[in-house]
Amino acid sequence: MWCDVAAESYDRFMGRYAGPLADRFLDLARVRPGQRVLDVGCGPGTLTTRLVDRLGAAAVAAVDPSPPFLEAVRERCPGVVAREAAAEDLPFADGSFDVALASLVVHFMADPVAGLREMGRVVGTGGLIGASVWDHASETGPLATFWSTVRELDPGATTEAGLAGVAEGALAELCDDAGLRVVDVDRLTVTVGYESFAQWWEPFTLGVGPAGARVQALSADHREALRGTLERRLGTGAFEVRASAWTVLARP
Repeated sequence: MWCDVAAESYDRFMGRYAGPLADRFLDLARVRPGQRVLDVGCGPGTLTTRLVDRLGAAAVAAVDPSPPFLEAVRERCPGVVAREAAAEDLPFADGSFDVALASLVVHFMADPVAGLREMGRVVGTGGLIGASVWDHASETGPLATFWSTVRELDPGATTEAGLAGVAEGALAELCDDAGLRVVDVDRLTVTVGYESFAQWWEPFTLGVGPAGARVQALSADHREALRGTLERRLGTGAFEVRASAWTVLARP
């Protein structure tokens, strides 16, 4: 399962984008000292570490279904309560937190509506829920060039454009379905630089996410055809990728 990859592999692949996005996400949610915050689908701790920096470890809890990711969180964020759990079944009592955040995870939940509803339960009345997902449905997601090239070579390929919440307005609709009251919708954009095509391509071979799984499933010939087409499109020198994520704040 791709979510059981090493934390370092995630860091090299999506962590380059998830880090700067997490900073903007926390600013949008106005996370501040004195609050108790739950990081839902924490992965290897990209958002968790930033929460600890702002609030202290005692005010932060994190959940994820991946044991390797949780091991990384416990190592990187000593003192944080980190439990193995799915978003749809959070192991906390009603109203345990002031804020529950899900950064880049709603589109991978087995049941996004149930997951968001659980987030509402654990913050309770007056609490805040925040969620962000990459805009994979347009050409502004971080993997847009990769997936458009995949479809060019294989028109029948399944991409991430059909995942839950990734299209404009879709994340807010999921919150509505979960019985949450949306209070803000934004589109956060980050820019990530690469020194070369090789630096950009190598993380795709690590098996992280649907894109990494796609690359690993290809035959050697098809993988080289994809790599070669992408290199011709992007060039061999330095370049930047601008990546946008839909972000919603809501209350129970």
